[in-house]
Amino acid sequence: MEKITKKYTNGEITVVWKPHLCVHATTCFTELPKVFIPYERPWIKMSGATTQEIMDTVARCPTQAISYYWNDSVTPEGTQEPSKTEVSFIKNGPIIIKGSFKVIDIDKNEIITEKTASFCRCGHTKNRPFCDGTHLKTDFKIDEANEG
Repeated sequence: MEKITKKYTNGEITVVWKPHLCVHATTCFTELPKVFIPYERPWIKMSGATTQEIMDTVARCPTQAISYYWNDSVTPEGTQEPSKTEVSFIKNGPIIIKGSFKVIDIDKNEIITEKTASFCRCGHTKNRPFCDGTHLKTDFKIDEANEG
């Protein structure tokens, strides 16, 4: 099955949306609702905010379901990739790993994950070991005292 990828541009940057990576953390549309409007088509309105506001919001996506790149070949100073690996937990959701890492399956095969992976904690995903958003349909909750 081919995975869908959509692109939206404002002339300076292009936002890339990969719906198969989305776990519906809602970061994009709760932080920048003038750009990310899930009930409209197209759902990303690049004219709704400044390039910097869009980049800042996209950078907070926990799964890289949305990412961006500069439209020209030269990026502004200070936009280097992070060199550290970061592990974070989404409340009542997946474990997110960002950075430089490999994921190896049970048969010792390397799984391609780009620079971010979202791992299921509810046990109901159909895309093991990755989160597919099923936790939202199963009312998955973790006792806050045992979170993480």
